[in-house]
Amino acid sequence: MKILVGIATLLLVLVMSSAFGMIYSKHQSRKLFVELQQLHKQIDELNIEWGRLQLEQSAWSAHGRVERIARKKLNMKLPDANEIVYIQQ
Repeated sequence: MKILVGIATLLLVLVMSSAFGMIYSKHQSRKLFVELQQLHKQIDELNIEWGRLQLEQSAWSAHGRVERIARKKLNMKLPDANEIVYIQQ
């Protein structure tokens, strides 16, 4: 009889340990899934910002804008044909 009670107690402890392990595992899984979703959202936000920065860069480096600034602020101009010097190697 004592052996049966001991076995039953041992089985109860094992079942409870297994249940607590399952609960902990499920909790960790949900916690990691939420973190994964947040990281996906952050990736999407960073991709949107990257696209905006690329558009901004193309606007700032447009040839017409660079030429306009060179003419107005730096007083640059295209050289005349007789002012061009060709260098041959």
